[in-house]
Formats: sequence, structure tokens, C-alpha cells
Amino acid sequence: MAKRVAVIDIGSNSVRMIIYEKTSRFAFHILHEAKSRVRISEETYQNSGNLQDIPMQRAFDALENFLSIIKSFKARKTLCIATSALRDAPNQKDFVNRIKHSLGLNIKIIDGQREAYLGAVACANLLPEQKNALSIDIGGGSTEFSLINKQDIKLNISLNLGTVRLKELYFDTNDIDGAKKYIDSQLTQLDNINVSSIIGIGGSFRAISNAILNSSSYPLKKLHAFEPDYNEFIEFLKKILVANEDELKKLGIKANRVDVIKPGAMILLRVFKKLNINTLISSGVGVREGVFLSDLLRTSKNKFPANYNTSVSYIIDLHIDNKAYSNQISSVAKKIFDLTYEYLNIDKQYRYELAIAAKLCLSGNSLHYYSHNKHSYNLIKDALEFGFTHKQIILIATLAKYAKRKLPSSSHIDKFGDLLPEIQQLNALSYLLSLSVALLSHQPRNIDFTISFEENILNIKSKNSLYLAKENISKLENLNNLTIKILTEN
Repeated sequence: MAKRVAVIDIGSNSVRMIIYEKTSRFAFHILHEAKSRVRISEETYQNSGNLQDIPMQRAFDALENFLSIIKSFKARKTLCIATSALRDAPNQKDFVNRIKHSLGLNIKIIDGQREAYLGAVACANLLPEQKNALSIDIGGGSTEFSLINKQDIKLNISLNLGTVRLKELYFDTNDIDGAKKYIDSQLTQLDNINVSSIIGIGGSFRAISNAILNSSSYPLKKLHAFEPDYNEFIEFLKKILVANEDELKKLGIKANRVDVIKPGAMILLRVFKKLNINTLISSGVGVREGVFLSDLLRTSKNKFPANYNTSVSYIIDLHIDNKAYSNQISSVAKKIFDLTYEYLNIDKQYRYELAIAAKLCLSGNSLHYYSHNKHSYNLIKDALEFGFTHKQIILIATLAKYAKRKLPSSSHIDKFGDLLPEIQQLNALSYLLSLSVALLSHQPRNIDFTISFEENILNIKSKNSLYLAKENISKLENLNNLTIKILTEN
């Protein structure tokens, strides 16, 4: 697979482009993205689905510019797909052929089930593990659903139900009852589906989640993997349906989505009414990421290897110079955790977050050595994007921030308290990471000490003096109930 890959998604409402760069076999990051609200489906639904000249020209101009950007980044592969508006259009070939002959771009029109599957591939691989969940991707012309259980994807469904379609057929004439009846008739295809959670992919869900997130005191302003309160979300949808344009903007709905947010809100309300769910999760990824991943993972059944995380690998690839040392810190941290977690009353589940924090705590060195803790914290908080809950991200970032330092500050705990473990466990985890770093102060080629634990004493035995380790351990803010004893073997 090419190191740099561009993906273009021609939707009914917007055309989007994203450029990815691989940093190793399965690790990647985003180099650039662009979006244009060309609304290629404008006025198609009153014209037997035919694409109209002005929207097609807008799309042509956007694609021409996208290809210029792709060329500037020297991407070696461009994958371009089109969804509802083009697959429904009797004159689709006119547009596709024009783009191919004039711009040299091949557009692949995918069917609704494939569209649903691609969105689900992104969610199954890039969200924290989901069980018995239904993804919903509300587009301009269609809405897609997929059942996701862990990394398994089943029952991909596509309905002729979209925000632009509903706007032009019902909302523009204020036929709200007609819109409800049409939505419900389409949703009969969800009969007998039993799920416990909804994964929101499309622009409507993201716009609403963003508005709720930005108006709240929630401490992490990150949409991907944000879990809005179900009842709060329902009330927000109801406010949208009765709001005028100015009120929608005050609610936090961006101007470019104001005219289609009500159809999106109504679809969501009718879906929620039909299904007995209690959990919502916002996905920052969708069809574009699914297109990329289906290419990246084509030899592994569209799944990452077991126990692999692409965001962790990306940070290590680009920001950890001494990978062997990073792995040693993680190994020692896990060993100490296994020996002490019961004594220190730490939940066993936090072993994973401690191990990741240990691997990544030196990542800030790549930006500025003397403030590396701060940079490690910010890098992890921002770039540890995929496969983690918000609680995991904040815990890992916090442990990295205070590695080799004092225990987490009260101001930090006050800010992120709702996302962090209770203070006793947090302090214990923080101390274990700092202790692991201190024990490896001399950066041996191979770990040159053994660790054992009896009562409240952690015994470190080595043939070497561990002089720097002793000095650095003495600087740590100790846990009152844990004693460190370093013994030099003769």
C-alpha cells in the first residue's frame, strides 16, 4: 500500500477529502483534510433524482481543487467513492464521465449496503470496543445502519432517508406529519432489531453532539468517543425541532447545517422511539475512514491484529526515539503493578492504561526535552484518538504528565475528576510509573535488576549499584504505605 493515500467521499450534502500517511504497517495519521458543502443533490428530488447543472459544477470545482491538494502532498493513491445522490441519479454517468475525462479521477459509486459496511468498519476498528451496538449514518440522501459487536459487523441496511431528501420533499412545504409517516415507513426495516446502544456517525449526530459538548462543562473537548447523556440528547433534539434559525444558532448549530438539522433531528427521534437503547456514543470516523481501512487491512479481513492500537503505534513511530527504553519502562511498570495492585487497592483493569502511559511518557521529548512532561501530556490527550474511551485517554495522559514528578495536582484532579479514578488509585498508579522511570535511570541495555514484594516492602536486587535510581527514587513523593529497598548483590 502507498505511504500516502487520499480518500474522497462524494456525499449528497458535502464532498470531503482526507490524506493519510502511514508511519508503519498499520499505523497512520492525517496529513490534511478538506470539505466543501457542494450539496450535489440539490433539487434532485423534485426532478426525478437527476443531478442539476449548478450543483454538478460546484462538485466539479471542489474536486478539481481537491486533486491539486492531493498532488501537493504527493499522495500515491487516490480512492474516490460516491454515495446516495449519484447512485440514485439517472444521469450519474454524465457526471462520472466528465470527472474522469476532465480531471482523470475515477469515481466508484457504491451501493447502500457497502456504504453502511464501510462506516461500520471504521467504528469497529477505531472506537473503543462496542457490544450489541447499532451504527447510524444520516446523510443527505440516505441513512445507513449496521450491527456491530466487538469487531464483527452484521446486517448492513440502507434506507432512502436523508436530511436533504426530507427537506425538499416535506420540510420545505411544512408537511411535518408527512415526514414522520415517511420516516416510520422506512424504519420498518429495523423491526425486530434489539440493541443496547447507538453509534452516531453522520453529520447530524455529530453536529448535535458537538453542540452539547461545547455547551457543557465536560473537561475533554473531543467528539470522537464522546458519550452524551441519552435523556439530555433527546431533550436537545426536541428543542431543535421547535427552534427558529436564530435559536438554532444559539443552541450551537453551525450556520452551514441549520437548514438540514431538523430533518436529521426528526430521524434520530423516530429511531430512538423505535429502539430500546440507553447508551449513545459519537464517532468522529465514518465512510472515509472505512474506505482507507478496507484498503489498509484488506489482507486481514478488515481488522487490526489482536491487541494492536494504531494511535499508540503512530505516537511511538513519530515521537519515541529510544523504543527499547520505552518498552523497558512499560515492562517494569507492569511487573510492579502485578506485585502490588492488591496491596495498594488498585483496580486490576488499570494495568492496561499504566502500560500504555509507560510506553508513551517520553513522547514529549521529540518536541522539547526540558518540558517533555507537558508535551507528552498534550500529545497523548490530543493524538491518542482511536480505540480509547475518554476516561482512558485522560488517565494515560495524566500519568505521563506526572511521570518522574510529584503526584497529580489537586487542580488537575478538580478539572478532570469525573474522568479519573478516585484519588487513592490515581496516586498509586502515578507513583508506580514514576518509580519505574526512576529504576531505569541508568538506561541499561537489558533490565539488570529483579523485583519482589513482601508485606509493604518492594525489594529491588541488582549486581549493579543503581546509584542514579536510588537518587531519583529519593526525590519522588512517596506513597505512605509502600517502602522501596534497593539491594546490591555481591
